[in-house]
Amino acid sequence: MTESTTSTQKAAIRDWTQGSIVQNILLLSWPVIVLGVLYAANLILEMIWVGKLGAPSIAGVGVAGFIVLLVVSFKTGLSIGERAMVARFIGQGDLASANRVAGQAFLVSSFYGIIVFFIGAFLAGPIFSLFNLQTEAVHEGTAYLRLIMMGWLTEAFWMTAFGLMQASGDTISPMKAAIVLRIINALLCPFLVLGWWIFPRLGVQGAAITYISATGVGMVITLWMLFTGRTRLKLSMKDFSLDPKMIWRMLKIGLPSGIAAIGKSFADLVLTWIMIPFGTAPLAVHNVLSRIEMFVNTPGMGLGTAAGVLVGQNLGAKQPQRAARSGWLATAMVSGIMLFFAIAIFIWARQIIGIFNTDPQMVETGANFLKIAAVGYIAMGLINILSSNISGAGDTLPPMIISLGMLWAIMIPLAVVLSRYTSLEMYGVRWSIVISFVVGAVAYLIYFLSGRWKRKKV
Repeated sequence: MTESTTSTQKAAIRDWTQGSIVQNILLLSWPVIVLGVLYAANLILEMIWVGKLGAPSIAGVGVAGFIVLLVVSFKTGLSIGERAMVARFIGQGDLASANRVAGQAFLVSSFYGIIVFFIGAFLAGPIFSLFNLQTEAVHEGTAYLRLIMMGWLTEAFWMTAFGLMQASGDTISPMKAAIVLRIINALLCPFLVLGWWIFPRLGVQGAAITYISATGVGMVITLWMLFTGRTRLKLSMKDFSLDPKMIWRMLKIGLPSGIAAIGKSFADLVLTWIMIPFGTAPLAVHNVLSRIEMFVNTPGMGLGTAAGVLVGQNLGAKQPQRAARSGWLATAMVSGIMLFFAIAIFIWARQIIGIFNTDPQMVETGANFLKIAAVGYIAMGLINILSSNISGAGDTLPPMIISLGMLWAIMIPLAVVLSRYTSLEMYGVRWSIVISFVVGAVAYLIYFLSGRWKRKKV
């Protein structure tokens, strides 16, 4: 390594299977946490600007957001396979195979992005007709959803690029691209949504255009990094020649995670449908909370990504005990952070909701929703970190079973019973989420303790 090698390049080629585990977790996770904070902040800012348009716009964009999350979640689930394989190959020192996996991942993303485009172009309206929303909320949500899905190929490529970099052990390069992307999104959004300065007032469509434009910039930057070797991976066109066997290996690992992600996203949509009869204000607050919880989840996602990389690379280097220790240390860190968030939410719940809307009904309902959610934050953190640990090993079937079980056997039935047949009413929906988190966290702890994930072959 030459003296001119930058600190970013040093981090990208660092051997994550050696040295202090705590230091490795922190070095890998902080860029991911920054990236997650920026993403959550963009979503919150977007909702703040959309909130200026009124409750129907919040409700419409919020429901559209759950549908988009379904699309994103399935793609994220599928990506688990490629990430696990890249981490293993890097741990084995086989960079050529890691690059090959990366090329095939982009081919899969291209196919998926094209499918999403056509769904958005032709089915956005029919999809929204499934929800018994006010006419204005349906109009706003459909307009937002159609544009987002038609431009989603940029998001698909961006997600693939930064996920591959992270799996290789380079979390700093995608963070740099994300900073540019999120700054563009944050600065441009109010101008297009509200028509500031010389820009037209495009409303919710302005938010969608901003999002697509920003992810397009992120896509270009990360592809440039990958093709010019400014990260651990270096792609060439030969890596993109179709390799059905490699794609099948990726999908075999990733499909269970994709199915679990789809199950979660559909569960979120069902919860939204259950909440609709209680009125536009509770529905709007329910949607706002999804954005807040993305922010709260950011440390867990960052530490989970770091732990998943360390688990995969250490297993590739034949160090299963070090892989397990990495997972447990990250779990302890996340538990402490989520406890802090829970306490903060209890103290400042009303002030947090007031940022989005000052309507007394929304503030009162939102504060109560937030306090209920805070009860389950530690369990939510455990689920994030332990599922990442297990999936990082390429063992994706048990997380799928646990996830679908906690959502469809516990959360959804409880939401129906508590909201319709008890005095809790709309608050029953929020309590069903907390209870399912606690059960899911216990299930993940039991499986992680079993150690079966250490023997998974990819």
